Amino acid sequence: MVGVSLVALGGAGAGAVVKTDPVLTDLSLSWIRYGHGHDLATALLYAGLGLVIWAWVRLGRMVHRRHVGSLAVLVAIVAWTLPLLLSPPLFSKDVYSYLAQGQLALHGFDPYRVGPAALPSPLSDNVSWVWQNTPAPYGPLFILIAKSVVWATGAGVIGGVVLMRLVLAAGLALLCWSLPGLARHLGGRPAVALWLAGANPLMLVHLIGGGHNDILMVGLMAAGVLLVLDRRHAHGIALVSAAVAIKATAVVVLPFLVLVWAARLDGTRRSRLGRAVARGTAVFGAVFALCSVVAGVDLGWIPALKSSSAIVNWLSLPSALGDFAHTLVAVVVDVEPGVFMAVARAAGSVLLVYIAWRQWRAAEDGGPNAIRHAALTMLAVALLSPATLPWYFSWPLVLGAGLAWTAKGLTAAVFFSSTLLLVTFPDGDTALYSWGYLALTAAVSALAAVSLTRPDPLELSFRPLPARPSAAAG
Repeated sequence: MVGVSLVALGGAGAGAVVKTDPVLTDLSLSWIRYGHGHDLATALLYAGLGLVIWAWVRLGRMVHRRHVGSLAVLVAIVAWTLPLLLSPPLFSKDVYSYLAQGQLALHGFDPYRVGPAALPSPLSDNVSWVWQNTPAPYGPLFILIAKSVVWATGAGVIGGVVLMRLVLAAGLALLCWSLPGLARHLGGRPAVALWLAGANPLMLVHLIGGGHNDILMVGLMAAGVLLVLDRRHAHGIALVSAAVAIKATAVVVLPFLVLVWAARLDGTRRSRLGRAVARGTAVFGAVFALCSVVAGVDLGWIPALKSSSAIVNWLSLPSALGDFAHTLVAVVVDVEPGVFMAVARAAGSVLLVYIAWRQWRAAEDGGPNAIRHAALTMLAVALLSPATLPWYFSWPLVLGAGLAWTAKGLTAAVFFSSTLLLVTFPDGDTALYSWGYLALTAAVSALAAVSLTRPDPLELSFRPLPARPSAAAG
């Protein structure tokens, strides 16, 4: 908790702070955003991150050795979340975009046709320049939430950020409720699932601290999957449909849930699948139509999904290959990078469709095993999408947390979680092209991973040697 508190305090100067912060001004603390003050804030934030990773690994070691159970992990999740609810946005400015899009909808603009720049305000002023003219790619339920938050806070920036976080934290609560049940169905341990996907710093610092709507999406998705596995099929698909109405990525899970439902019906395989598809489609259509009508929007978010292609980084394998190919060719010939990126991303999309189809066919017998295939498909989505951001890997992590994990698997999860946590700078800029920083990140992540199963791998702790037995005692 000390570490998370340092992250929150450091974020006041080094995070994705508002351009005009009345709180810091009134407290005469504006100096923390500039010069040496900013350096101090950055040092506090990274010291806090180091403590957070250390605490998470120590907790994971105790969970792995069965020294503590689910209750201890839940206490840690609550303690580590509370300071983040009141911190400035961390590692991302996306929450400002959410609020600006809600303000557009509140004032009668169509957020699926115009970007935040169409309505100048303190909210739109804080949106990253990349997204100023970009329509919202989010579903109708999230537009309704964003509009409600802006209305409730009077379009205030700081109040909007805090209230949006509180609303999104409901996703974390749903996640913590769902993970023990998912572990029960998938063969894992509830405490491990909660530690891996609930207490994970990647989830808490990025999704809660960063204020990303992914936490609400994955919470609804996990709860829906659990209800389907508990034979409450229609209710579960309704919750996953609500997750799609937050962010479209959750739609990947629905075909796998249909297979689970079909396996429990009577009749031939074809008739069972047909009835499950019909019922699932009816539930999805009803939920999505209701969300759209209440939010007062149409399906304009679907064409807006392509807006994320503006992001280019090597977390997306197709984008990485396209960028690398262009770099090699540009050594010899001066060419535009767009062709390389378009070809690589098109190939990635084809490969993604093929993987999703193979995973769906492999899950055709239904049952809990279908969720493992859904998790693998979601991992492929994160890796092969045209644009990928670090917190996108929370999608497969949530679906797979309830599986039976080996010690090596957990060690790998610690390494990649720590790396993904650190590859963005606190103000939201990417660190993926700062090679010295990335090398340090890899070293820290490797140390964290090794420490999960080997306490004090660097042998830095001082432990007095046991006294040598005396001759008389011998």
